[in-house]
Amino acid sequence: MTDPRDLLDVWDSGGTPDRLEVKAAVKASLAALVDVAPGRAVEVRVPPFAAVQAVEGTRHRRGTPPAVVECEARTWLGLATGRLAWADAVADGRVRASGERSDLSAYLPLA
Repeated sequence: MTDPRDLLDVWDSGGTPDRLEVKAAVKASLAALVDVAPGRAVEVRVPPFAAVQAVEGTRHRRGTPPAVVECEARTWLGLATGRLAWADAVADGRVRASGERSDLSAYLPLA
């Protein structure tokens, strides 16, 4: 699998990384998030690639989850690798986070 930092380098240089490599990196990093923050209180969405439920707390079963985090793949990989700070991404609208426990800064960057 391609290192997410390599994909970010491609974007930063004005290129477009391979879609399958982006998908694999997003899925792997979301799986790592679930490993460090198991639970079902927050739905983390990186469309169109994947969505997971993580973080302990109120369990989501149906309808709109109590907490949602959504962003594009480039933003998610930036957060996961530490190239992008959570507070900056939320402040400039690259991350949409709502609901209790939706602040993922305690879990990012991922190891």
